[in-house]
Order: sequence, then structure tokens, then C-alpha cells
Amino acid sequence: MEILRSVCPYDCPDTCGLLIHVDGGKAVKVQGDPEHPFTRGTLCPKMAHYEKTVHSSKRILTPLRRTGPKGSGKFAPISWTEAIEHIKTKWNEIITKHGAEAILPYSYAGTMGLVQRNSGHPFFYSLGASRLERTICSPAKECGWNAVMGKTMGPHPKEIQKSDLVILWGIHAVATSIHLIHDINEARKQGAKVWLIDTYENSTAKIADEVFIVKPGTDGALALGLMHVIVKENLADEEFIKEHVQGYDELKLEILPNYSPQIVSEITGIDADIIENMARQYAKAQGPFIRLGSGLSRYGNGAMTVRTITCLPALVGAWGKTGGGLLTGTSTGGAYDTSLVTHEDFQEKTTRIINMNKLGNALNEVKDPPIMSLYVYHSNPAAIAPDQNRVLQGLAREDLFTIVHERFMTDTAKYADIVLPATTSLEHSDLYRAYGHYTIQRAYAVIPPVGQAKSNWEVFCLLAEAMGINKSFFNQSADDLIDSILAKPSSWLASTKIETLLEGRPLELPMPDNYKTQFKTSSGKIEILNSKEDEPLPKYIKPHGDNAEFWLINSPDARLLNSSFNEREDLTKTNRMLLQMNPDDADKMGFTDEQTVIAYNDRGEVTFKLKITSKVPRGVVVTEGVWWLEHTPGNRSVNTLTSQRLTDQGKGSTFYDVKVNVRAVDK
Repeated sequence: MEILRSVCPYDCPDTCGLLIHVDGGKAVKVQGDPEHPFTRGTLCPKMAHYEKTVHSSKRILTPLRRTGPKGSGKFAPISWTEAIEHIKTKWNEIITKHGAEAILPYSYAGTMGLVQRNSGHPFFYSLGASRLERTICSPAKECGWNAVMGKTMGPHPKEIQKSDLVILWGIHAVATSIHLIHDINEARKQGAKVWLIDTYENSTAKIADEVFIVKPGTDGALALGLMHVIVKENLADEEFIKEHVQGYDELKLEILPNYSPQIVSEITGIDADIIENMARQYAKAQGPFIRLGSGLSRYGNGAMTVRTITCLPALVGAWGKTGGGLLTGTSTGGAYDTSLVTHEDFQEKTTRIINMNKLGNALNEVKDPPIMSLYVYHSNPAAIAPDQNRVLQGLAREDLFTIVHERFMTDTAKYADIVLPATTSLEHSDLYRAYGHYTIQRAYAVIPPVGQAKSNWEVFCLLAEAMGINKSFFNQSADDLIDSILAKPSSWLASTKIETLLEGRPLELPMPDNYKTQFKTSSGKIEILNSKEDEPLPKYIKPHGDNAEFWLINSPDARLLNSSFNEREDLTKTNRMLLQMNPDDADKMGFTDEQTVIAYNDRGEVTFKLKITSKVPRGVVVTEGVWWLEHTPGNRSVNTLTSQRLTDQGKGSTFYDVKVNVRAVDK
């Protein structure tokens, strides 16, 4: 028995350190690494038994070729040689007839490792394929932060431990960032209060002292209402503002008079006196800390919402206070030179860009040239992309040659012409960084590949050879590539004990002195007024919504991560796809608990089991998780209802900017 280190590869801000117990080439137990500075030995329920994913009986073990209709999941095993040769032949035919831009890669964050996540980029650049605009998560959140704070570093999450008021704003921490709770608990020992601001009372409410429920898409108005009270009652930190803030007077005179507590109450659904009390407590806190989630950025007003909330700490001088600040996420990209993997210089010409949120339209409407081949890796667009009916319509095209590199027979894999078996993170090497803390880590393969599985890097090297891409870059192993990256460390990385990283142990990047008040903007100040923006000052913009009765919130499920872990029966066997509704709404519509209902809008309809609960406000329905179709009560999942519309900035997804009607299944 050996115990070897690894890293959680999934799209989560925490990027856990793992200890893998290996016996006879198999992972038999997974533990959290107690030496990891942020995750501290704790694992979520999904990763606590990651060995069940790695050695699942559902793993795809060989390349497969479709033998039945698209979507049927009928395949026959073939060899790797046959698979690569078939791809080569089809792609050469497509390139000859339509050009290489008729080929589109589709990937996102099924793995977050630097090499395996990005290894398709240099291949598709070399091929001359269309480029994918990878904006499905939270680019609007980044735009909102940047408009105010520029390239300012996000605070270290351990700052929370010194806070006396922790605000979890739009973040379901129990489901998406459980290690944050370590820091919150430390703050509570010192007497800190915890608030949750969200659209319904999710399970994170259990760790909060107070819960404030806002109408979907109105968080920005709440922030403006809080600032109105802070200014009106002379609670602003004038000294901090004078030294560190640009545009306070303009905000005070031009914007805030429009957002009295009474007006904001009408917008948000929170009583005016509660808004006033929230503002007073926030302003008087010794070190108020906001941890901002991503869901509120997935509305048509997402960037402006984040921008507005980001202004709040400036008014009370939180950045100058121990324990104070606001964290949207950490930027550790400067630790590595990503271009050593992505190689944008491999492009011979600039090719077209297709936004991943608009895949449904792209597969059905793009004509110059049409998309004739889709290569999907570490993603499951049939489940996770918006407007599912349009996506499935495109995937069902007989003239679309689809390759899916996967571990399991996902909804997308069932539409493939060729399925290639993929490794898990325990079977390949990679470099990891986090977006919720400042620890980085190298991971080596700890077990051999299961079956005939190959990593992304290995497959792209095979495809490069097959397609005649003669670059020495593709004639190296993943470990060779990682070694070359670490041989050219950034100044940030070079200032550390880099041998720790080479040994596969977690390494925390150092924080600069006084970094919280080093504002990396063009003015050197917090820019409430930013003349480079189309809107120079923050304001409230209404979300889009739809012409329907209920706001639909698709919240995270602690058992899943997007559509990952649907393969695990131990996680999915109970309470799969529910629609939660307020008792008053259910009574008005004559619904009963556990009744089968249909949520619908102009894009389609989805069958759910109904759960009646007072934790959901009136006018809102909630479903949790992104479920494979095999786990749904009907034949569609939640993204049938979501839209291909984009955010106000960043071209991000608007998964939460959705309204639906609900009817009984027999009506």
C-alpha cells in the first residue's frame, strides 16, 4: 500500500489536496491532505469516494464507433489505430470540402489542470479550426470586478478569520466552497456574525445568523440601497474615500438619490427598514468581508450587478480594515506562463470565434462554412449548454461528425460518431492552480490508465501526428511539458520554495505587503467612476426574464458539479431532479407535494417531481443540479429552459435569467 499525493481536478474554487491510497495499481481510498493550506484535509462528499468514479464499472475502456442512430448510445469497440485513422480520414474530407474552420472544438472545465485542460488549444490552432469562446461560467463577474478594481488582487480567504461580519452574497458555500467554512468558523469563534444573501433559503443558510432573500437579478439594487443609507446617515469612511476612491461624489449626487430604501424594497422584496439596518451594521462593522458568488453574474445584468456590489467596501473603508474586503475569486494565473501550453503563435491565420453559450444556434445556423465536425473533451454540452433542445437538434445531424473524449457515456457521448476513452486525474500528470485561494500544486499520475484510456495531451499528440502537424512540441510527454514550464518560473513563483512544487506538495504563493490597498487600476484608486466603461457609474439594470410566471433558479446540488458525478449511484440514487415551490404558489395552483409537474417556456418543457417548501419565496421555483437525461423524470433536463442570451459584458451565460410557467403533467 502506498499513499500518494494528488489534486482534485474539478471546476471548484477550492482545488483540494488529495492523499490517494494505492494498492496493486488501484486507488482504494481517497483522503484530504491535512498539509494543504486552504483545504486542510477536508473533502466534499463527491471526492471523499473519488475511487468510485475512477474505478466505476461504467468507465469507457476502449474507443467506440457508433452503430445505431445518434443519441441511441449504440456503439462497437474499435482500436485506437482505427479510431485515429477514421478521424483523420473524415477531417481531411471536411477540410478539403469546407476548410478547417468547419471543425469546432468544445471544452471547458471538466479538468482544471493547466496542461490537460488547455492541450487542445495548440492542436486546433495548428489545424486552423474555428475557435471556441469559453465564457459559460462567470466572465461577467470578472468584468464587474475589473471595472472597479482593475487587476487588484483578491484578498486572501483567511482574511475572513479576522472579520466580524461575513457576508455570503450569492454563494451556496456548502455546495460549492465548503472549505470556506473553516475560515468562517474561526471568525465565529471571535464573535463574527454571518449573513447569507440569496434568492432562496438553501442549505448554506444553516451556517448563517441572518438570511436575506432577494428577488432574482436584483442584488445590484440592494447594494445601491445600502450605499444610499450609508451616505444619508454619514456612515461613509470619508478619510479612506478621499485617499483611495475615485468617483464617490458623482455616485453620491447622480446615482444614489434614485435608490432610497423604499424604492429598493419594491425592487428587491426586502423591507425598507431591514435595508436600513443592514446598511448600518455593515458600515459599523470593524472588518466586514463579502464573499461574492457567481450565480448573480449569470443574468443579463450580471457584470453591472457585480460592479455595483464591488463598490460597497470602498464606502466603508473595508479595504483598510483587518478582516475587511470583498472576494470574487483569486487570480493565480500569473504563477505559470500559460502560453507555453496554449501556443497562440501556432495560428497561421486568425479564425472565427464561436461562443460556447450559443452552440445550439451554431450547430443549426452557421453556414460560412457550416460546422461539420465537433470535437468534445472534458465537457458535456448536451447537458450543460443552454437551450438544450437546440443543442440536441444540432447533435442529431447525420452530417455532423462528432468525436467525444470521455470517461462515461454522457448525454453528449451518446450522440458521438467516435467515443475515445479518457483518463481521470489520477491517471495523468498536471499542474493546478486555484481560483478560490492562493495554493498551487503539481500532480503526478498515481495509477496506470484504466483500460485503454488516454489523457487529453496524449490524444492531441496522436492527432497532431495523424494530421501531419510536424511540431516538436507534440513530441513530448505531459511531464516533459510541465518540467519546461517550471523551468521558466514567473517572478511570483520564483520567489517561493519551488522544490515543494516539484515534489508534488501544495505550495502557497506569497502575498505582497499591504496588497489590500495596492489598487491596480489606471488611477491607482478604487474606480467607482470609470470613464472607460459605457456606463461611467454603476446603476441598477433590470434582468431580462421571460414572459412567464415564475423565476427559475438552477442552483448547485452538493452531490454534483455541473453534470459531473452523475455516474455515481451512491450520490444520485435519491431525490434526483426536483422542482421546489413555495406553499402559497402550490396551493394557488392546486399542486400537491411529490406531484409530477411540467415547467415550460418558449424554449421547451421539462418534467419534474414537485417539492413544496417554504424555503423558496413566492414567484420563484428552484431546481438543483444538472442531471443526465437517464436520471430525469421525463426526456429533458433543466437546460431545455435556459437561454442562449449573453450577459451585459463578457459574453457570459445567463442561466439564472429565466422564467417559466408550471402546469400539472396531465394538463
